Amino acid sequence: MRLNLLPTMKMRSEWIDATMLRDFEAEGTDAHRLCTIDDGWVERFGRDILISFKNAPARERLTLELNLWGTAVGFKFGRIFIRFLPRKNEEREKPRLLFGSKEENLQTLVTERHLKFGIDFGAGYSVGLFADQRENRSYVRKIAPKRLLNCFAYTCSFSVAATSVGAKTVNVDLSKKSLARGRENFSLNSLPSNDHQFIADDVFTVLPRLARKGEKFDAIILDPPTFSRSRRGKAFHVEHDFEKLLLLALELTERDGCILLSTNCSTLREHALEVMARYCLKAARRAGKFHRQPPLPDFSPNMGASSIWLCLH
Repeated sequence: MRLNLLPTMKMRSEWIDATMLRDFEAEGTDAHRLCTIDDGWVERFGRDILISFKNAPARERLTLELNLWGTAVGFKFGRIFIRFLPRKNEEREKPRLLFGSKEENLQTLVTERHLKFGIDFGAGYSVGLFADQRENRSYVRKIAPKRLLNCFAYTCSFSVAATSVGAKTVNVDLSKKSLARGRENFSLNSLPSNDHQFIADDVFTVLPRLARKGEKFDAIILDPPTFSRSRRGKAFHVEHDFEKLLLLALELTERDGCILLSTNCSTLREHALEVMARYCLKAARRAGKFHRQPPLPDFSPNMGASSIWLCLH
């Protein structure tokens, strides 16, 4: 596949180079960012490409430069999808096919450090795996929790990572369809899901219920959306409700457990998350320290989710 290019165009420095591409493939990863600019980005999912853009000039630039990059590094594309990044969540649409066969299945598989995940370009705005959480999933495998609570679990990628090193998991998400896809991700990795819980409900309902039962977890994932609304109509705003969420999670965390605090909200960067966590530790009379995973080589600074790990002691 070749796009029509302006002959004067040159490669920009925002694109990953051939060495980084080989490093990803050597570690068994074919889902990652290819390029980031102010008004958009390009991601790879196996042989398929997803271009996300805020405006038409960004879409045109990324589309044109993508072909230059592919030629430079010897990458052969499968399909190219595009996705508009609207300011309002309700205006979001699923990715649209730009290049490639319309007859091909919109579902495909990718690997991340040899774990398999299902991708579906036709399921909705998000395709099934957030590449900016790659290092946090790796940390879950490193700490090897016995029990993991995955809040806002989506397609359960953190739970797959934890289960691959022996954990039992509880997965909470409002969407039954997302949790069903999570079960499929377990199956893709030959991981039985029988001993794991998949709860389609509001985390603010589930977490107090787990606390009343005396449940405890070695690791808890808090990666909430910026905004959501439960089936009962209750709204969640991450800027106002993350603190309450963390206080509930602290009740469920083992003495030496870890909690991931992560968000894409632009007003909650790492420092703000740490300030909030220190306040919650004091309120809960707990003690802990903070851990940060190394920066993602395929992401520009401050372009992925803001994340810190709160490790209790």
